[in-house]
Amino acid sequence: MMRVKSSVLINLFVLQCLLILGSSLQDFDFFYFVQQWPPSYCDSRHSCCYPTTGKPNEDFTIHGLWPNYNDGKWPSNCDQQTSLHKSEISDLMSKMQKDWPTLACPSGDGMKFWGHEWGKHGTCTSLDQHSYFQAALQLKNNSNLLQVLGNAGIRPGNFYSVERIKQAIEEGVGHAPFIDCNVDASGNHQLFQVYLCVDTSSTKFIKCPVLPHGRCGSRIEFPSFSNVSESHDEF
Repeated sequence: MMRVKSSVLINLFVLQCLLILGSSLQDFDFFYFVQQWPPSYCDSRHSCCYPTTGKPNEDFTIHGLWPNYNDGKWPSNCDQQTSLHKSEISDLMSKMQKDWPTLACPSGDGMKFWGHEWGKHGTCTSLDQHSYFQAALQLKNNSNLLQVLGNAGIRPGNFYSVERIKQAIEEGVGHAPFIDCNVDASGNHQLFQVYLCVDTSSTKFIKCPVLPHGRCGSRIEFPSFSNVSESHDEF
């Protein structure tokens, strides 16, 4: 009888641990889906480099898909024992190199960048490695920021009001974004990153429950790729 009770208690303990682990991987309220504009990235760093896989396309690129809480906090590094395995995303590699390139120096193939995003953010979701990156790639396709802005007459190489940019994205995507700016060496505020909010299924854009901190000037530059230095493997 004691053995039966012990076995039951052990099974209950194991089940409780699994439930706690499962809930911790899904314990968030929404995602920030963050895309960045490469020329502005380069003006916000001391240097930036083309990835070893080649020059990025003239388009917004993915920064990350980040789980967040409604109170403005976020989970991170939820499973430090699990690293990104290239074999898990092999069929996504060509798409990731195009839509999610690394711009850090020295030049890399993207694995370090993607591994960081998976370790810090992906491990705090219920998604497996393939599903996590596939979800972000699909969200980029669904938002199509460069075309959305172009349809509103907003094109690289000019200055625009922040409100006009926000309105164009809201009309194109269905929900208002948060615009993150940087300041270049000339003191110009630049369109740097666009935050869109996504539900916990990682499929639908939603109204942002809370916005990040940060401000842009009333008019900001949407810098063109042609203004970017291309010395050796750096922008």
